[in-house]
Amino acid sequence: MAELTQNEKRLLATLETEKRADAGHLAAVMDATPEAVVQWAHLAQDKGFATVERIVSTEFTFSEEGKDYAANGLPETQLLRHILPGTSLEDLKKQPSFRIGFGQLRKKGLIKVEGTAVTKTPGASTETDEAALKKPSLTDPKTQELIKRGILQLSETVKYVIAATPEGLALAKKGLDLREETGTLTREQIISGSWKNANLRRYDVTKLPKKAYPGKIHPYQRIIGEMREILLEMGFTELYGEIVQQSFWNFDALFQPQDHPAREMQDTFYLNETLPLPKGYENVKAMHISGGETSSTGWGGVWKEEKAEQCVLRTHTTSLSIQHLAQHTRPPVKAFAVGRVYRRETIDTTHLAEFEQLQWIVMAKKVPFSNLLGIFRDLK
Repeated sequence: MAELTQNEKRLLATLETEKRADAGHLAAVMDATPEAVVQWAHLAQDKGFATVERIVSTEFTFSEEGKDYAANGLPETQLLRHILPGTSLEDLKKQPSFRIGFGQLRKKGLIKVEGTAVTKTPGASTETDEAALKKPSLTDPKTQELIKRGILQLSETVKYVIAATPEGLALAKKGLDLREETGTLTREQIISGSWKNANLRRYDVTKLPKKAYPGKIHPYQRIIGEMREILLEMGFTELYGEIVQQSFWNFDALFQPQDHPAREMQDTFYLNETLPLPKGYENVKAMHISGGETSSTGWGGVWKEEKAEQCVLRTHTTSLSIQHLAQHTRPPVKAFAVGRVYRRETIDTTHLAEFEQLQWIVMAKKVPFSNLLGIFRDLK
């Protein structure tokens, strides 16, 4: 027979008398909380000695304005009473219910406005709305509308009804040891030997402990992980690189002019370190100055090697993509990078100087625009 905890025994002993009762009543009898009683009942239920029935009941209540409308009628009902032959819009504006009631009457098509004259439409009535207010029903569209308007409020009440099974009653009738159990021995009990006469709590050493989930992945990191998984499944290669990048790869290789505002000290974190320029940097330099061997005229001006050699905290992950393209010049290429980037932002509740950026590149022949849209759709 499965071992029962002391509280399970107390519960079965109580159910022997009460037979079937809700958790609140049992808690009062046992001098415990309803939550604790439900927990004990679930343990007993797992061993076949009790049943736990969860009963959910819904209840409609009035908001403060709803209480007033229940006594005096909805605003549209109140205003409809004042619409008589010859009633003008100015007459209705004098009524306290005009602000809300007039809009509701027009929305429901119960009135007709011609110039300054206001008349009822044939058969205009708010009886169904008033009926929904007096006797609300979950299946009634009128009731749902009153809930949306904040006139009615729907609340759920959960009640647990607990009963002993025949096996549980039989066990209780045989007699249960309700002596207080000792779960932890004190130093005094061990020294004095009194532990030998204590009613020691029994433990099942073969039972697996309850799984503990001490932490969860942050939602932001979970989204990044999902994006990474989608792109990997689509056949992309993930790119990795250092946080510290040379200005050449972070700016110049992407053809950002050296006098661009984004390269100013107030927008970028510059470091004291420098790195030698890569082989073939002259081609990039020529593109900046004159357009190189292309039809472009370039940016003109002066291109300084020392400015391109300076290191920065990368301002985007595109610096990884351009290096990958420089190393893989023949299509097809499908690659992405997601990582931390740094910019001199004004720190406030929605901005930090560091954040993650995801970007991807596809280089292939005959790639249609629909391919781009398809990737965006899969990443949504």
